[in-house]
Amino acid sequence: MWKAPSVASAPRGAEELRDFCQSEGIDEVYVSVSDHGDMSGVEHLSHLIELLHQSDIRVEALLSSDNADEAGKHRDKLLDHVRDIVHYNQGHPRSHFDGVHLDIEPQQRPENKGPGNLRFLPGLVQAYRAVRALAEPAGLKVNADIQNKLLKGSLAERRMLLSSMPRLTLMLYELSSPGDADSIEAKAEKLQSVSRQFLDMAYEDLHDPNLATMMIGLRTPDYGPLLPKMLTTLDESNRTDAHYQGWAWHAYATGQ
Repeated sequence: MWKAPSVASAPRGAEELRDFCQSEGIDEVYVSVSDHGDMSGVEHLSHLIELLHQSDIRVEALLSSDNADEAGKHRDKLLDHVRDIVHYNQGHPRSHFDGVHLDIEPQQRPENKGPGNLRFLPGLVQAYRAVRALAEPAGLKVNADIQNKLLKGSLAERRMLLSSMPRLTLMLYELSSPGDADSIEAKAEKLQSVSRQFLDMAYEDLHDPNLATMMIGLRTPDYGPLLPKMLTTLDESNRTDAHYQGWAWHAYATGQ
């Protein structure tokens, strides 16, 4: 959920989010806590977090960056935000964050674009490990969004990625669109096939202990009102896979 402080401060914004999660079977929410580097809004989230906790819904602090794979000021800024979350939790035991959710996207920079271009992967993994070193001793679980490009790497690259985090969320975007000519059944079949393909690709020939489990994220612009059915399709297609941990809905908006 982006713009979380705005949602939290809106009349009944927190209650509407809770009701939405309960109606859709959502048990975990990722809420943005930084507005262009400004973390002051985090203090306004305590009521929202406490309300979600009362309904057994976990809350993770969503942190984003295009550059935190690079050592120096960009990664230091991300780590300072993690420290802010740890500090916030120390002062808010009843409305604490349960984890940190990372949306680090070095693939957005021009030098990292193109099929097979994973030059940024070592730095990305270093950033993941640095966040875990701060978060996990403070009782915060860590998860990270990834694009499917990362699962097309070599065995060594996939091992590097999957051993760096306990959980990853694959952003499986742009398979369909509300305006295409495919039937509901065709959209579901495509999603079933492609999700299986990427899960198989991710763990092929990897038998290491403690590899990351995988969630799969879909977004509203790709499916419109069909999204809940597509999320059910993910569960039905992959629930027997030990690596699959469920789906993520990107993203919540007030009045959704």
